[in-house]
Amino acid sequence: MENNQKRKEIITDRQHRDGKKSRERFEKKMRPPKGIEPEVWFTDCYRKYEGHPLKILLAVYRGNYYKFFLAVVFFFIKHACVWILPIVTANIINDVTTGNPDALRNTIFYTLLMIALIALNVPMNYLYTDYKSQATRYAETGLRKALIQKLQQLSIAYHVGSQSGRLQSKIMRDVEAVEGLSTQMFLSILNIALNIIVALVVTLSKSLVVFFFFLLTTPVAAVTMVSFRNVMKKRNVEFRKEMEETSARVMEMVELIPVTRAHALEDEETRKMSGQLFAVAEKGYKLDLVQALFGSVGWAVFQIFQVICLGFTGYLAFHGGILVGDIALYQNYFATIVNQVSAIIALVPVIAKGIESVNSIGEVLLSEDVESNEGKRKISTVEGAFSFRDVYFTYDKDGGRQTLNGLNLEVKPGETIALVGESGAGKTTILNLIIGFYLTKQGQVLLDGQNLNEIDLRSYRRHLAVVPQTSILFSGTIRENIVYGCENVTEEQLEEVVRAANLKELIDSLPAGLDTKVGEHGGKLSGGQRQRISIARALIRDPKVIVLDEATSALDSISEKLIQEAIGNLTRNRTTFIVAHRLSTIRDADKIAVIDGGRCVEYGTFKELMELKGRFYAMKQIQS
Repeated sequence: MENNQKRKEIITDRQHRDGKKSRERFEKKMRPPKGIEPEVWFTDCYRKYEGHPLKILLAVYRGNYYKFFLAVVFFFIKHACVWILPIVTANIINDVTTGNPDALRNTIFYTLLMIALIALNVPMNYLYTDYKSQATRYAETGLRKALIQKLQQLSIAYHVGSQSGRLQSKIMRDVEAVEGLSTQMFLSILNIALNIIVALVVTLSKSLVVFFFFLLTTPVAAVTMVSFRNVMKKRNVEFRKEMEETSARVMEMVELIPVTRAHALEDEETRKMSGQLFAVAEKGYKLDLVQALFGSVGWAVFQIFQVICLGFTGYLAFHGGILVGDIALYQNYFATIVNQVSAIIALVPVIAKGIESVNSIGEVLLSEDVESNEGKRKISTVEGAFSFRDVYFTYDKDGGRQTLNGLNLEVKPGETIALVGESGAGKTTILNLIIGFYLTKQGQVLLDGQNLNEIDLRSYRRHLAVVPQTSILFSGTIRENIVYGCENVTEEQLEEVVRAANLKELIDSLPAGLDTKVGEHGGKLSGGQRQRISIARALIRDPKVIVLDEATSALDSISEKLIQEAIGNLTRNRTTFIVAHRLSTIRDADKIAVIDGGRCVEYGTFKELMELKGRFYAMKQIQS
C-alpha cells in the first residue's frame, strides 16, 4: 500500500511539474508587449471607450494586431486554391471549346498548379490557426484575469448584492462569446472581404457589365441586415439575462441539495428549476426564430439573384458577349459573393451576442463600488486598541433602517471582547466594521487612535485574522488550507500551529497527514475539524487582531471543547472580538458587550454583568 501511495505521489508530482512547464511555455508565447499589464489595460479600455463595444474590442488587442495580420496573410494563401479554381476551370473550358492547340499542355499545367496550391493549404492552415489562437486566447485569458482582479477589488456590499452564478456566467460564458466575436470581427469578416474583393476584381477585369450586376447584391444585403438589427439585439439581451439568472439558480440549487434531500423537497426543487429552464427555453426559442428568419430571408434573396445571374450570363454568351467558359467563372464568383454576404448575415447574431457580452463584462469592470485604498496611510504595526465613537450605520439594502444607533465602545490592546445580543442587534455589523468590509459614514471607528476610513485597509488586514461561523476551505490539502496566503512557513512553525489548534491527533490519524485532500469546501472533514483548520489558518498568520464569528455554533460538546482550547491558544495576547450565542462559552472573556438596537447597553466582565442582573443576566437565565 505504501509503495502504491508513493508511486501515485511521484506520478502526481511529475504531472504537476510537466503541467507547470507547459503553462509557462504557453504564457511566454502569449506574453503581451512590454509595459502592458492585461488586467489593468483591459479595465482602462472599458473606461476609455465606455458605450462603444467595438472600440473596446479593438483596444484590448493592442500589441497583437500583427498576429491577426499574419493570420489573414496565411488565410489568403491557404484559400488561394479556392479563388484560382474558377479561373482555371473557365480557361480549360475556353481552351477546349475554342480549339486552342496548347489546350493539353495548359490543362496539365493548371492541374499541377492546383495540386501544389491544395498541398500548401495544410501548413498555411496551421500557421493561420497558430497566430489567430495566440491573439484570441491572450485576450480571453486577459479578460478573465481582469474580471477576477476586479471582483477582488469590489466591495463586500457589491458581492452581497450580486449572485455568484451571474458573476460566474460573465467570467466563463461572456468571455467565451467575446473570444468568438474577436474571431469573427478580425478574421472572418476580413476573410469574407478578401473573398468578395478577389471575386469583384477578377469579374471587373473580365466584364464591366457583369461587375455592375454583381454590385446589386450589396444594397439588398444592407437592407436585410438593418431590418433585423434592433430585434436581434433585444432578443440577445433577454436571452443573456435569463441565462445569468439560470446560472445563479443552478448554483443555489446545488448548494441546497442537502437541505432539499433532508426535507424531501426534491420534487418541489425540480419543479422550480423546471420553470426557470422553460423560461430560458422560451427566450432561446424566440431568439432562434429571429435568427432563422433572418438567415432564411437572406438566403432566399441571394439564391434568386444567383439564378438570375445564370440566366444573365447565359444570355451574354449566346449573343457573343462572353466566352462559354466564362459562364462557369461568373457563376462560381457570384456564388462566392452570395455565400460571403450570406456569411456576413449569419455572423450578425454571433456579433450581436458578442457585443452584448462585451457590455455584460463592462457591468463588472466599470463598477465603481470598489474598496478604495489608494493614497491612504499605510500602517506597519498594530497594537489592537479600538474605539467606536457615536457610530451610526445603515445598510443600503435595508431601506434606511438604522443597524447601529450611536454605538460607543472602548477596547484595550490584547483584550478579548464578547459581543452578545439578539439576532439583528448589530453584532455582525460591528465585526464587518472591524474587518473594514464597510466604512462608517457617521461616527468613527479608531484603530490605535487612527480612523479606519483613512487607513489603507490592506496594510491593516495583514495583522488581522478571521474565523467565520462557516469554515471556508478550498479543495486542496490540509497544509495548503492552513498556510494559505503565507510564505516561507517552516515545518516547525506548522507543527506548532497544528498542536495549538488541536489538530495533532487528526493529522496523525490520516495516511497522508497534512497532505490529505479535504474535498470541495472541506466536505471530507467534520464541522469541528474544518473549524480547527480555520483556527490554524488564523494562528499561522500570527495576527494582532482576531475576529471570531460564532466559531463554536452547531458543534457537538467534544468538538466545542477542542475548539475552545484552540481559541484559547489563538486569542492569547491578541485583541479578540467574539460573537457567541452560547453564553457559557464566553465566561473567560475580558469584557462582554451586550448589544441591543445598535447600541452597547451593558459592558463588563461576566461576573460584573451577572451581579448587575440586567439584560445579560436575563439572557443567561433563559439559556440555563
